[in-house]
Amino acid sequence: MGAIISCPRLGVNIDHVATIRNARGGRHPDPVRAAHQAVEAGADGITAHLREDRRHISDLDIARLKSEVTRPLNLEMAPTSEMLEIARRHVPNACCLVPERREERTTEGGLDVISGGRALQPIVSSLQDVGIRVSLFVEPDANAIDAAVDLQADIVELHTGSYCEAALIDDAEGFAREFRRIELSTKRAHDAGLEVHAGHGLTYTTVGRIAALSEVVELNIGHFLIGEALFVGLNAAISRMRIVIEEARQQAQSKSSSKVRRRREAS
Repeated sequence: MGAIISCPRLGVNIDHVATIRNARGGRHPDPVRAAHQAVEAGADGITAHLREDRRHISDLDIARLKSEVTRPLNLEMAPTSEMLEIARRHVPNACCLVPERREERTTEGGLDVISGGRALQPIVSSLQDVGIRVSLFVEPDANAIDAAVDLQADIVELHTGSYCEAALIDDAEGFAREFRRIELSTKRAHDAGLEVHAGHGLTYTTVGRIAALSEVVELNIGHFLIGEALFVGLNAAISRMRIVIEEARQQAQSKSSSKVRRRREAS
């Protein structure tokens, strides 16, 4: 039998199903229905961001996701007292602390874990006290990784936005630089005992290099999959993403095994 291939988990963010619903009001399309369909298509978990202004996901959505969906729920939230109370009431599998500004269209950049550590510490501890795993959404930066370690977080989710933006505008130099930052950060975080996730802006063309990094345990993808679902359906969009992720990890592990074998033969 061949070696078992360990692939990153795929978390599907269903925020933008709610964005479409809220554009007109009412109940359709239902993000919880989308979550169920994502699970059927192979999602390992569901991610939802409950924002202060409730621009997409609502409090009722979170309650329903927690009670109805059979896969782990990752609640993205700003580190505020209101969100802390909501998280402690619903007890999702994990909470990913993210920066939040009302004027932004979506989360822009990583959480300031360096200068904001003192304010974040009690929130991290309070979530962990009720059994919630805490993830910090950070830039791929050594200082941010070290700060996450100091905060005793369980997970870091590396912000892949700059990497994806460089790919979008065909900036080869920037793409290589941003990928190297992510690569170094995954190793630093893993070596420090943190579980490593990644996400923001990932597509079929950009996810492969990130999925190939052996330290990455989970990829969280939302906007691209919901957009692609308009053309091919959610099941097909998620299924294809899983294939791209699995093939990238398999190829990386095959190359790694070949290198080890060549070293042994040469020694």
